[in-house]
Amino acid sequence: MNKKAHIGFVGTGVMGTSIVKHLLSSNYQVTIYTRTKEKAEDLLNMGAQWALTPGEVASEVDVVFTMVGYPSDVKEVYYSEQGIFLNGKKGLIVVDLTTSTPTLAIDIYNKALTLGMNSLDAPVSGGDIGARTGKLSIMVGGDKEVFDTISPIFKLFGEHVIHQGDAGAGQHTKMANQIAIASTMIATCEAITYAKEAKLDPELVLKSITVGAAGSWSLLNLAPRMLQEDFKPGFYMKHFIKDMGIALDEAQKMNLKLPGLDMAYSMYQNLANEGFENLGTQSLIKAYNK
Repeated sequence: MNKKAHIGFVGTGVMGTSIVKHLLSSNYQVTIYTRTKEKAEDLLNMGAQWALTPGEVASEVDVVFTMVGYPSDVKEVYYSEQGIFLNGKKGLIVVDLTTSTPTLAIDIYNKALTLGMNSLDAPVSGGDIGARTGKLSIMVGGDKEVFDTISPIFKLFGEHVIHQGDAGAGQHTKMANQIAIASTMIATCEAITYAKEAKLDPELVLKSITVGAAGSWSLLNLAPRMLQEDFKPGFYMKHFIKDMGIALDEAQKMNLKLPGLDMAYSMYQNLANEGFENLGTQSLIKAYNK
């Protein structure tokens, strides 16, 4: 972009707050909207401007990022009377960072084009730690020219920013990411459970296995939280269940059987039914501590 963009951000939750802080620290003008204004006070004190609706954000900015909970929330943010499409201006670039469905990403892309806007689906991975450190993995679908235009903004909060293909490709890539995490979380919990039953010091075990062939992001970052019984959400269990559900639906459309994903989905769903859905994904260890 020829001038420094005015950026909008809709949805300043655990990860969104950290992303906005990176934007503000890089001296971007940022207008935000989130459902509960009180939760955005830190950002407002840092210089973010407040808007009353997603549509008001879209009417003022050059690029608007959205990061909400569920596909239904994405639809509301984009298609409602006070949403982005009815209030945004021509030339607006909309970027959905939410993990949502590939079908909805394609719908948003096509609708944006009819309004003279451009759209990218750009789900992220890395959790609260990646957002806080600016080292998220960002998987992007949409037109390459649009991606290139705002790539410098992505790099303010992402370490690995990759254009995956046409609209929906970012969401499909995120599904592959979540499928890999699902089975890895089971393996992480089982490794810890085995170490404890073998009368080993699990913290010492982690020092050995996190740097070997078994190493993974989950083992390195979430296993210590499991040992400390720190279940605060870097990524909510309920949102991971949503993601796995989307992945299972997409796999069914392709006639794919994914038994590891099926097992993880069932285990997490059982924990959610017990009232743990607002805890972090590391709470899967509770299934082994009974």
